[in-house]
Amino acid sequence: MTKNVVVFGADGQLGVELVTVLQSRGYAVHPFNRASVDITNLPLLEQTLAPLEPRAVINAAAYNQVDVAEQEPQAAYAANGLGVRNLAVACRQMDTLLVHFSTDYVFDGTLGRAYTEEDRPRPLGAYAVSKLAGELYAQAYLENPLIIRTSGVFGPGALRTARGNFVELMLRLAQSGQPIRVVEDHVASPTYAPALAEKTVDLMEQPELGVFHVGGGTAISWYDFAAKIFAAAGVTPELRRTNEREYRTAARRPKYSALENARMAKAGVAPMPSIEEALAAYMRERVKYT
Repeated sequence: MTKNVVVFGADGQLGVELVTVLQSRGYAVHPFNRASVDITNLPLLEQTLAPLEPRAVINAAAYNQVDVAEQEPQAAYAANGLGVRNLAVACRQMDTLLVHFSTDYVFDGTLGRAYTEEDRPRPLGAYAVSKLAGELYAQAYLENPLIIRTSGVFGPGALRTARGNFVELMLRLAQSGQPIRVVEDHVASPTYAPALAEKTVDLMEQPELGVFHVGGGTAISWYDFAAKIFAAAGVTPELRRTNEREYRTAARRPKYSALENARMAKAGVAPMPSIEEALAAYMRERVKYT
């Protein structure tokens, strides 16, 4: 079987880790970014993929500006919904595995506990709707795609990107000398990108596909996550608690969207690192980028 794998979104903080892991496991990786191939362009997509005959197509490309999506829902839907449809159409024609990344935001966060793969999605905004649409398109066109929902991804590769991630935002604010306010009433499961890439390839190589949750393994508020970031970085800025009522955003967000990695554990894939282990690894790796 061919060892060719295509990665879209290869320049992002997850994409760079996927390329590294795949290459380390002997795959011939064909990385693409939006400048080289726009997944919303189906003819170009088909023209690009056909000669490669890939074993798998991994989609780490996404429109992920949650608040901006409320002003431009068509752009979010084109990338996160229709773009995934195009990938699914192309993969169906080639009988190729599609690996697609979705989000904890497909849930409304009202259960008060970590979500499992069996829980019913209920998106709260334009971004979340577009991501759920991508899942549905993949499942509509393909018999057995691999759909991985994740949460709050952070990786050192973000230092190469314009938007960064929550860790870099906190470290940047810490240098300002001003008090930092972070919401304490929203809970997620922040996910270390290199570990997510490893688990993705593990799941890709085992027989059971479908929807898997691969979150960071720890349900934690953004305030507590910020505190752990500062502890790992050895800095002590003034960190203050705030909440959804005081800190309004354009998009509604789920208040408790942590993910339970139930199916991943059942499949025998090793658990994600603890949040402390992930942050320690992040701090070691970011030195290479700074």
